[in-house]
Amino acid sequence: MADKDLSLVIPVYNEEENLAALQDEITAALGPTGWDYEVIYVDDGSRDRSFAVMGELAAADERVVGVRLRRNAGQTAAFAAGFDYARGRVVVTLDADRQNDPADIPALVRELDKGFDVANGWRKNRQDGFLLRRLPSVIANRLIAWSTEVHLHDRGCSLRAMRAEVVKELRLYGEMHRFIPELINGAGFSMTEVVVNHRPRVAGVSKYGLSRTFRVIVDLMTILFLRKYADRPMHLFGGVGLVALGLGGLLGGYLSFLKIWAGLTGGMAGFEAMQIGDRPLLLLAVLLVMVGVQFFVMGLMAELLVRTYYESQDRRVYVVREVVGGNEGG
Repeated sequence: MADKDLSLVIPVYNEEENLAALQDEITAALGPTGWDYEVIYVDDGSRDRSFAVMGELAAADERVVGVRLRRNAGQTAAFAAGFDYARGRVVVTLDADRQNDPADIPALVRELDKGFDVANGWRKNRQDGFLLRRLPSVIANRLIAWSTEVHLHDRGCSLRAMRAEVVKELRLYGEMHRFIPELINGAGFSMTEVVVNHRPRVAGVSKYGLSRTFRVIVDLMTILFLRKYADRPMHLFGGVGLVALGLGGLLGGYLSFLKIWAGLTGGMAGFEAMQIGDRPLLLLAVLLVMVGVQFFVMGLMAELLVRTYYESQDRRVYVVREVVGGNEGG
């Protein structure tokens, strides 16, 4: 139940040196607004004194909440845990490394007053290293924008403001926090971008590296499937199966034609001379037919799973934004 104006969700992993200063900045930024807010720090299995510092902050300020996960589950799980505890009508996410500036939060929240559901931060002047941070980010941004048609300048910025109803629709697994804009867009919510201040890290150690670029590519495949085929998997598997069956049928028909034509032009001797049983094309034709049948079966099984998922949980394949006139409660 949303009984606060604002909830800040901040994943934490080995950031003991940054938390106290970050909390001071949050207080300075939100104090003048008069909002009733809470700050939810989620300790993602830190091995330093991060959770102890959270306890000290919570003792000094009743608006601070510390949530400690039993193990390091990743930033996506930390966000999901924070969302479960959030009670605000607006939820703001940001990193604990102090590279996001809490002073930008009021500007993001004000964008929601213009009718947007989500306001994403845009780190126009990034203060990260080029090779390990900015270059992979540029490549990932362009690849994701091209494949999903969700065009943002900076989809990797953790600083964003979302209405509570948006957060309720987010289902985060694996490392899907990188694709929150795509998940939001797929659910039909409106988004905008706001240029925000980005600062160099002054304490602690960065947890990012080039390895995340490869994970992004794998996760992107999942997002593309969920956006286009989550409620109609047969369109994907059946389409691939149909192409494979068609190619296999054409190759088999071609080889059969050669065999028959040899018999028509050369008689029984020509028919027997035309050997197709040891040709690679025949093996390819059989393989394609088998693969095509398997994809059709996969599609049917996926359709059964999808129907079980939606019907067992009474979920809908649509999201209603608003209703005007008539029986609005119906």
